[in-house]
This record gives sequence, structure tokens and C-alpha cells, in this order.
Amino acid sequence: MTQYTQTATPTAQESAMPSNLGRRMKAARPFLISVIAIVGGLVLWQLVSMTTSPLFLPSVSMTWAAALELISDGTLQQSVLASSGRILAGWGAGVVIGAPLGIFMGRFETVRQLLDPYIEFFRFIPPIAFVTLAVIWLGPGELSKIALIFYTTVFIVTLNTIAGVQAVNPLRLRAAASLGAGQWKILSTVILPSTVPFMVTGARIAMGNSFLTVVSAEIVSAREGLGALIWTARNFSRTEWVFVGIIALGILGYLFDRVLRVATRKLLARYL
Repeated sequence: MTQYTQTATPTAQESAMPSNLGRRMKAARPFLISVIAIVGGLVLWQLVSMTTSPLFLPSVSMTWAAALELISDGTLQQSVLASSGRILAGWGAGVVIGAPLGIFMGRFETVRQLLDPYIEFFRFIPPIAFVTLAVIWLGPGELSKIALIFYTTVFIVTLNTIAGVQAVNPLRLRAAASLGAGQWKILSTVILPSTVPFMVTGARIAMGNSFLTVVSAEIVSAREGLGALIWTARNFSRTEWVFVGIIALGILGYLFDRVLRVATRKLLARYL
């Protein structure tokens, strides 16, 4: 009697399972590495804090308790909202003004020659130097802080945009002109799309500098905001509050940059 042996062959779905699992593990690897790095940093922080005074370096548990304390009475939420509003207003105005200004300065030499001395002069003066004048001229309210963040943003965005305009391939400009495109057509169809990556880079850099400026402005003349929280903590010798304010700034900056990156990737994907 002849015996037959039947070999089971895996189905397409079964053979695809290991490859799908491998792709998922590969996609999750950066996240896992980041989690390990954060946990390792917290463990190191906790160990180091056990060897020194809490006034010098509060522990992770003390900082967490301070954060819960500031959240329970609403101080942290109010500080985050106040700083966020000032940053978004000043940064947004700086981008709206700086991007077209950079395009015109980069494209038209006469405009660049007129404005370049002012750009080159003021961009080397840090915003903190104008804090006192901003309070005198605009008052201690929101306008002075927004104006300082605008000052921080507009020069960075303008300079990056100028660099983008000047980096456009001259062959593309000559090709558009040979096809009958006028100055405004070239500006809107050739120069503007080519300059978008430079604008985005300038906006992201300016966002980081806006956090530096808002802290300086809030320390000098604000009752609410993360800068004011850090300064109040200093006056009461609450180092753990200082750490809460610093960590909140870092998380807020990370979220703002992440939202900006996702938004530009979706809205300006064809130009990036």
C-alpha cells in the first residue's frame, strides 16, 4: 500500500504576519528608544538628587509633587495659557510680516539696499535690551511682551526668506521670463514656492527664540506666565517650582514645534 504524506503550506495571510510584525516593531523602535532615554534620565536625576540638597537639586518626586500643587490651584495652567498666547501672537505677527518682507528684499535690490542697514543693525540687538523701553512705550500689559516676541521673530524669518529667494536657480527665472512671465508671475509661481522651505525653517528657529524672549519679558513685567512663575519661585526659594516651569517650557516648545511640523507637512507638502 502506497502511503502519501501531505505537507501543509502556509497561507498568504500567515506568511504575511511575521513581516507585518517586523514592520510594526521597526516603526515602534524610535518611540521605545525615546522612552528608555527619558526613563534613564529621570532615574539618573533621582539618584543625583539623593546626594545633594533639595534647594540645589530637588528630586523627581519633589518636582512632581510641586507640579501637582501648581496644577491644583490653577497656577500652572494660567501660566501656560498666558505664555502660549503671547508667543503665538508675537510669533504669528513676525512670520506674517517677515516672510513677504524677505521675499521683496531678496527679489528687488532697491528694497534690499533701503532696508538692509536697519536689518543688519537691529538683528544684533537682543530683545531683552528693549524690555525696559517696551514697557515705557507700550505699557506693562500684553502689547509690550507681544512686541518683543515680534521683534525676535521678524528678523529671523526675514533673513531666512532672503536666503531662500537668493538660492533660487537663475535658470528657472530666465526660463519663466522667456515664456512671457512678468515680475509678479515669476514671484508667485517660481520664487515663492522655492522659498517655502526657508520660510518654514526660519519660522521654526524663531519659535525657539520666542520662548527665550517671553521668559525674559515675563520676568520683568508680568504677573502670569511661565517666566513670572520661575521668578516667583526664585523669590520664595522654591527650586522645585523653577524645575516645573522649565519642564513646562520644554514640553510646550516641543508641542508647538511638533504641531508646526505636522501642519506644514500637510499644508505645504508640495513645496517641501
